[in-house]
Amino acid sequence: MTMNTMKLDGYTAVIRYNPETDEFRGEIQGLNGGADFYGKSPDELRREFRTSLDFFLATCAKHGIEPKKPASGKFMVRLPVDLHARAAAAANAAGLSLNALVEQAIRHEIHA
Repeated sequence: MTMNTMKLDGYTAVIRYNPETDEFRGEIQGLNGGADFYGKSPDELRREFRTSLDFFLATCAKHGIEPKKPASGKFMVRLPVDLHARAAAAANAAGLSLNALVEQAIRHEIHA
């Protein structure tokens, strides 16, 4: 999986290019709210990331809000029946729970 991301101070932004406006848009992930930024070049995008993040963090501090949205460690996955059955069989054959197999697959996919 290829993700276009930018990192700053422990925060990650997903970067997308809009050919209609000829600019990049960054969206900071994992926040208790939304923060995005725009730039026409990587340097401008980095500067705007800093500006947007600093503004977001200052606003959170002013209102006593935790900036990062906590993850619960749980989520629901919907799969086609045949894929669910194959995954359960593969997990069993590997001596793993289905949850452990899914965790392993996600770690592999995001290179954690």
